[in-house]
Amino acid sequence: MLHDLVEQYGPALIFVNVLAASLGLPVPAMPSLVLFGAMAAMHPGSVGTQLMPVLILSIFATLIGDSAWYLAGRVYGGNTLKAICRLSLSRDTCVKKTERFFGRWGVRVLAVAKFVPGLAIVSIPMAGAMGTRYRTFLTYDSIGAALWSGTGLIIGALFAEQIDMLFAAAGRLGRTAGLVAVALLLLYGTYRWVRRRQLISKLASARMEIDELASLVAAGNTPVLFDIRSHEKRKLDPFVIPGSQFADERQLEAIIAAYPRDQKMVIYCSCPNEISAAWMAKQLNGAGFSDVLPLRGGMEAWRDSGKPVEALAHVPPPEVAVEDVAPKAV
Repeated sequence: MLHDLVEQYGPALIFVNVLAASLGLPVPAMPSLVLFGAMAAMHPGSVGTQLMPVLILSIFATLIGDSAWYLAGRVYGGNTLKAICRLSLSRDTCVKKTERFFGRWGVRVLAVAKFVPGLAIVSIPMAGAMGTRYRTFLTYDSIGAALWSGTGLIIGALFAEQIDMLFAAAGRLGRTAGLVAVALLLLYGTYRWVRRRQLISKLASARMEIDELASLVAAGNTPVLFDIRSHEKRKLDPFVIPGSQFADERQLEAIIAAYPRDQKMVIYCSCPNEISAAWMAKQLNGAGFSDVLPLRGGMEAWRDSGKPVEALAHVPPPEVAVEDVAPKAV
């Protein structure tokens, strides 16, 4: 029955599945490619003849979905990345690491992005937001789609016997096997969501409010302001809160050595939940600093409240340690 289903509807199912996954829906596509590869190896005279069409359809479906995200990044810029940061089940810091990875390797990263969890969903719209030409984007994304789709089909063909044994065991279990698989997927998604909410709750105990910071600035008591957004995010949004200094949360030792423990500090980033800023504040508190707070809502909340911002005359290089540098208005 499975053979007949795959032979008749396999290419269409693969196309729909891969398209849905590339659009960002929570439906894994690699298992379906592996299954089709296994079926093609076990039935070369029927399913095997559809192997090349399925590979082409998978690549085409990937390019359609990825092009939609590329266009979103091109039209909406950094707002697309903020939406991803808000919806992702991963920590905001993971999104930030992905931004830095793209900044280091550029659009070439699309050739391997599908193999790294979370990399594709950020790097694709970032390619659009950074102004990458569509022809260049399509070239590297096509390479990545071909490698990813081909890998799934090849894995299925190489482990066809083992996969057949798994399906035979699942067949003996009947409907129970399907229910167990669905339950495991739901449990995994719930676990990731709960862990994320726990992290946000743990780090949200103390925040500097926008109006409170504005009052300190107006009174001439501006604390040390650390902008810890990634270099790539600053290129997309080249504005800062007046008086900010650029810092990298990976260089905590330099910050700890540069300031007295009673120095008042406010840290901001760009993700909606300010997890990167909250994490850095927590580390500094643990190092003995007594007055360090993340800014509630980060850069976006400051700007949305109508507070002044300064435009960067130039975007500083990616690796910026603690520097006594005030951004210049243009």
